[in-house]
This record gives sequence, C-alpha cells and structure tokens, in this order.
Amino acid sequence: MGYYKTIDGKKYDGEIIELADKLTEGQGDGRLSVDDAKQLLEAVLDGGAYTDIEKDTMAYVRENYKWTDAADEHFRTEIRKAAAQR
Repeated sequence: MGYYKTIDGKKYDGEIIELADKLTEGQGDGRLSVDDAKQLLEAVLDGGAYTDIEKDTMAYVRENYKWTDAADEHFRTEIRKAAAQR
C-alpha cells in the first residue's frame, strides 16, 4: 500500500489526496470533472479492494473538494457498481 497523509489527526491515502490536489490545481474553475472522477476511481480501485482508509479518503475528498454534479454522480455510481461486484 502507498503512503498515508494525516490531516487533523486522521489517516488518509496520500496518493489519492495528492491526485485530487493535482487534478484541481490551476485547472479551470477548480472543480473535479468526470475525467478527474475516472482517475480518482482508478486510483481507489487499483489495489483490488476498497479499503476503509480509501473510503475515509474519498469521504474527505468529496467533502473538501468541489465536484461538478456530473463528476459526483459518475463517481458514486461507479463505486457502487465496483462494490457490488466484489
């Protein structure tokens, strides 16, 4: 597993936080697009399991980063599909 990033005393997946930062940095209005959501989904599912740390990390990203409505819908739909297949 990759490295962790601690924010306010809670451990998160550092690679996912870093990716979210990179995707919103200097890009248009700073919101995560559907393409960004696809990249985040790929990062979450790369290990073959949606771990508790990854779930907490994505909850943090969903709360603290701006998403387009389409990106939010895409991510939530795809993560549910992936969870149902496991």
